[in-house]
Amino acid sequence: MDSERTAGEGGWPLVSILIPAHNHERFVLRCLDSVLEDPYPAKELVIVDDGSVDGTPGKIAQWIARHEGTLPIIYRRRENRGVATTLNELASLARGDFLKLGASDDFLLPGGLEAQVRYLQAHPRKWAVVGDSVVVDCYGNRVHDSGMRGLHRADKRQYATDEGIRRAVIRHWAIGGPVALLRRSVPGAISGWTEELRIDDWDFFLRLVARDALGFIDQPVCAYRLHDANLSKTRHVATRVANLAESRRVALRRVELFDGPDRLLLKAQAHYIGAKIAFLQRRPLRLAWRLAACLVLRGVSKVRLPSAHPEVERA
Repeated sequence: MDSERTAGEGGWPLVSILIPAHNHERFVLRCLDSVLEDPYPAKELVIVDDGSVDGTPGKIAQWIARHEGTLPIIYRRRENRGVATTLNELASLARGDFLKLGASDDFLLPGGLEAQVRYLQAHPRKWAVVGDSVVVDCYGNRVHDSGMRGLHRADKRQYATDEGIRRAVIRHWAIGGPVALLRRSVPGAISGWTEELRIDDWDFFLRLVARDALGFIDQPVCAYRLHDANLSKTRHVATRVANLAESRRVALRRVELFDGPDRLLLKAQAHYIGAKIAFLQRRPLRLAWRLAACLVLRGVSKVRLPSAHPEVERA
């Protein structure tokens, strides 16, 4: 990604709102409307339709026809290539200093963009910041005031320190929906999404927290929508096993980024994911072994050791 360079309206940095769209004809208009509803003055909208086979492309085209001229819009439509490839393409098309990750079935909440921009301006050593979400159902009715608490039962106080964020992202993945704002100038080791992954967000944020580069604001910045097509909510056993197996591979691949207790905790998480797989596959001996290994590693990980990245200043 290029260095920060773009001055937006009134001196505000330009924010590129990235929307990967795929088969969300019921929800995409609410998503696009929310971009206009947020009062942040310097923004552009970048949309890539990732091979939708429903009415999503038509809805997007109609919306652009109505609102063209209101804000800069870049729109591409092509065959399906997956969310990670689409996010990389969106980032390559964007022109802003900051990249706001969106989703065509979710929507932004007014004030979130400014709050996240202000955080990154005040914390120059942070490369990204996440906020909380509210959770809505397929009709837009509010289900939870906090996605982190309501869906994941996360203790948000953990996110007050770099150590807490690291351990929270490793052990209790509680980030859901379009809650992240990134600097365009994220270094090459962090920037980009791993295109062979189907569920790529954990991998991306593990790379960030390994460098203490992720911040948090305790403010809902988006609405995360629950519906039958949520990729992570499938009840199909074979699909769940495949998703868990991918997550376990991510954990094992990224272990080398961490040291000491954090490395042990990520190894423990790999065993915990393996235990979930064993449960779904009805393999009780493997389940017991995985759980035992997880508990041992979690216990040892509570020992505090120096960080492998002392050069990174804590924000």
